[in-house]
Amino acid sequence: MAGEWRQARFGEIAEILPGKYIPASDYDPAGGYLIYGSNSIMGRVRLPLYDGPIIAFARIGSNCGATMYSTAPCWINNNAAGIRAKAGYDTRFLYYWMQSFDFAQIREGSGQPYISDRTLKELVLLLPPLPDQRAIAHILGTLDDKIELNRRMSQTLEATARALFESWFVRFDPVRRNMARKGRGQPSPAASRHPLPLGEGRGEGVVESHAFDHLFPARLVDSALGPIPEGWKVGTLGNVAENPRRSVQPNSIPPDTPYIALEHMPRRCIALSDWGTAEGIESNKFEFRKGEILFGKLRPYFHKVGVAPVDGVCSTDIVVVCPRAPHWFAFVLCVVSSDDFVEFTNAGSTGTKMPRTSWADMARYEIALPPDALAQAFNAIVRRQVDRLIAAVHESRTLAALRDALLPKLISGEIRVKDAERFLKRRGLG
Repeated sequence: MAGEWRQARFGEIAEILPGKYIPASDYDPAGGYLIYGSNSIMGRVRLPLYDGPIIAFARIGSNCGATMYSTAPCWINNNAAGIRAKAGYDTRFLYYWMQSFDFAQIREGSGQPYISDRTLKELVLLLPPLPDQRAIAHILGTLDDKIELNRRMSQTLEATARALFESWFVRFDPVRRNMARKGRGQPSPAASRHPLPLGEGRGEGVVESHAFDHLFPARLVDSALGPIPEGWKVGTLGNVAENPRRSVQPNSIPPDTPYIALEHMPRRCIALSDWGTAEGIESNKFEFRKGEILFGKLRPYFHKVGVAPVDGVCSTDIVVVCPRAPHWFAFVLCVVSSDDFVEFTNAGSTGTKMPRTSWADMARYEIALPPDALAQAFNAIVRRQVDRLIAAVHESRTLAALRDALLPKLISGEIRVKDAERFLKRRGLG
C-alpha cells in the first residue's frame, strides 16, 4: 500500500481560506451555524461564512495549530483559517493528517505565536490515492462520529432531566394541572400501571410527566419562597445534601489515581469526560467517589458542575457534594447545576479577582422540598439517565484512545486500510 503513496506539498492539495472577524453584537444564540475560533466553538451566528465540509485551523495564539472539523456550514473567526481539500483530494483525510502533525515545530513569533500561510503551504505530506484517503477518513471518522453521537445523546439526556426538574420543582406544572382538573370537577389521575422513565419506549427526550401527577397535591400555599405545593416544606440545600471533606495528602495518593481539576470541567455540562492522573501533584486534594457531584467553587459564574464518572481526587477549588439519602441524588444534582443556584453562589462569593464560594454558603440556599415519595420518583427517572451518561463518557474515552492509536499508523501507511477495517468490525464498529 505505502508504495502507491506519493509526496505532495500542502499548498498543492489544499486551499487556505481566511477567517473573518464577527462583532459580539452579531452573535446569535439561536442561530443555526457554529462559530469556530482559535481552539473552540465560540457561539452561533445566523448566517455562515463557509460551506462544509471544512477544517477550522487556529493560526494565531497559544493554540495555533489546533484543528476542528465541520461537516456543516459554519463561520470561522479571524484568528483561524478555513482549510479545504482541492478537487481530487479528501478534506476529512486532510483533517486527520493535520491532527497527526506537530505544528509546534513551524510556529513563528514569540509573544504571539502564529503559523503563516507560506509556511503551511510548503509542508510536505505522504499522500495515498483518493480511494485510500476516503477509506482512512471513514475509519477514523466512524470513531469520531460515535463520540459525537454520545456527546449529543448526553446533551439530550441532561436537557430532558433539566426540563422535568423545572416542570416539577420550579413551575409546579403537575400541581397546576391537578388544580385545573379539580376546578372542572374531574378526579385526580390514578397512578400509571407502567409509567415510562425519560426517553424509554417513545424515543429519546420524551417525559411521561402526567403519569406522576398523582404524587402532587391540587393546591399551592403561601410560603417564604412564594407559592409552593401544599404539604411541601421550605428548607435548604443542607437539609438534603452534604459535603464530605475527605482530605488526602499527596504522598498517600497512588500516581494513577484519576485527578479532576477545574480545567477538566466543561461549562454548563454535567458530563465530565476529561481527567488526568495524580502523578506529580504536590498539595492536598479532596477524595470523591463515582456518582458524587463536583461543583467548581472558584469563579462559580463559570458554571462548572458535573457528576464524577470515576473514583478519584480533585482540586480543593472543587466542592464535593452528595445527597444525605440516595433518593435525593437527582434533586440535589438539578439544584446545584441550575442557573439560579450558580447565580446565588456567585452573588455570595468572596474575593474580587478570584471570587470563591464555600459549602457553608451553598448549604444555606433555600428551596421548596418535596415529600420523599416524589424525590424517589424523580430520582428513579433521572438516575437512569445519569448512569447512561456516565457509560457514554467511558465508551467515548475508549473510542478516542482507539482513534489516537490508529491515526498515526493509518496516516503514515504503517497499517493497511483493510486490516484497520477488520479490526473495527471485530469490535462492532465497522
